[in-house]
Amino acid sequence: MNITTIQKYIHTSPRKLRLVADMIRKMDPAKALGILGLTPKDAAGDLRKALQTVLANAKQGGMDVEKAVFKKIEVNESMKMRRFRAGTKGRARPYKKRMAHIKIVLSDEGKVISQKTEKLKITKEGGNKGRE
Repeated sequence: MNITTIQKYIHTSPRKLRLVADMIRKMDPAKALGILGLTPKDAAGDLRKALQTVLANAKQGGMDVEKAVFKKIEVNESMKMRRFRAGTKGRARPYKKRMAHIKIVLSDEGKVISQKTEKLKITKEGGNKGRE
């Protein structure tokens, strides 16, 4: 059985959230909840709230939370708010405030689905043309 939660429009950039998400991806959810409570990054608080939500959903759905494992943790990019900062000579400089969506899927099947990473082989002539 799979339990899913999606937190949308989190006001933290996806890059900062992915740093913390990669840290807890291989842990069991109960241990990850404790680690996130002690992590000094602001993104850890957002991920902790999402993890508490999915654990509450799992308990409400009848899943044994002690046997649950992460099937998937995704941090996706959301919309970008365009803002302006004062520049030199009275100009305005644009920048983007980035937001993120967090998707956590818990499973009680007892096996962790590993994340595949693709290795790139860099050559002198063509950059990333040759792949292993």
